[in-house]
Amino acid sequence: MTPSIPTRRFGRTELAMPVLSLGGMRFQQSWSDLPAADIDTASQCNLQDTLQRAVDCGFHHVETARHYGSSERQLGWAIPQAPDPQRILQSKVPPRDNPDEFEEMLALTFQRLGCERLDLLAVHGINLPRHLDQTLRPGGCLEVVRRWQQEGRIGHVGFSTHGPTDLITEAIQSDAFDYVNLHWYYIDQRNSAALDAATQRDIGVFIISPTDKGGHLHTPSERLRDLCSPMHPIVFNDLFCLSDPRVHTISVGAARPSDLDLHLEALERLPDASQLIEPVHQRLCARAAEALGEDWLESWRRGLPSWRETPGQINLPVLLWLHNLLEAWDLESYTQSRYRLLGQGSHWFPGANADALDDSVSEDDLLQVLSQSPWSHRIPDLLRGLRRRLAGDPQQRLTTA
Repeated sequence: MTPSIPTRRFGRTELAMPVLSLGGMRFQQSWSDLPAADIDTASQCNLQDTLQRAVDCGFHHVETARHYGSSERQLGWAIPQAPDPQRILQSKVPPRDNPDEFEEMLALTFQRLGCERLDLLAVHGINLPRHLDQTLRPGGCLEVVRRWQQEGRIGHVGFSTHGPTDLITEAIQSDAFDYVNLHWYYIDQRNSAALDAATQRDIGVFIISPTDKGGHLHTPSERLRDLCSPMHPIVFNDLFCLSDPRVHTISVGAARPSDLDLHLEALERLPDASQLIEPVHQRLCARAAEALGEDWLESWRRGLPSWRETPGQINLPVLLWLHNLLEAWDLESYTQSRYRLLGQGSHWFPGANADALDDSVSEDDLLQVLSQSPWSHRIPDLLRGLRRRLAGDPQQRLTTA
């Protein structure tokens, strides 16, 4: 008998959505859309085993994307071998200026997955105002989706985003979408206002990548392990997300069958979430205060310019957030990858790191835009320290499409 993962009503879609969803961005062979002949047997067997384990454990929702490399093709081969009458299948396709190009990609998604219908289709990566315009304007990408819905090929339409909270809220309030895929987890709760907007509009909420983007929790620092003990950090973060009634499901990006285990453990502990979360939260806060100081924690964001307003497009809010994570909880692997991605991440992770400081950007240049910050005198040296610890070869994003 298939275990039962609890479900939540997925907003206006009325779908009974399992609180754990199988994300398809870590079990594929490549981030390139490989020809079929280049998919090796070991990779496909691993994906097949991961999908079958997920089915056996009650993961009915499976999601992937056009730009997840070989994921769609490999899932298309695996799904018929792991039947699930309750499956909810989702993919994501990015908007384009030319809706014909969007429709071509949408058709390719269906071809790769070998499906006749998607239960959920997200417009992928509404990260900038132009992406929302490409989607919603008359004759835009959403009209293509509506036509496919009328033909019975798409169930509900949503959007995914790495964009700023005000843009996410604008998209939600357009009432064009039935659900949203967004980032929100313990180490980054900036999108809380978007969760409120989604609740008000009865929009389904799917949390993206809480384990990887939530701090590289597959390989947590020893300090983070100690602070979350007796739980694994993955279990703590899952409980944190799922204890919030605004959240309907979280993505489990499994690279192998065993990656499901800790998330299933979190489900067993979910009835006791509030009692389990609070002492860990208190320890995390106490450690942050010890490492950074209460005054800093209360005011470090104050007066920071956006990356667009900063010489060299240095992303001060993100860099100082990375500084906090590194000093408080030793998240070196995560902060290093994020630091090195700045300047390479396009609209998915905008702005630059601190490498240009003392080169093309002088300290005086930086201080001119920090006049409203109570920490202007400290920030240049903090950035230099961050650069010494984290700089290296640039990190390339999976796709900049």
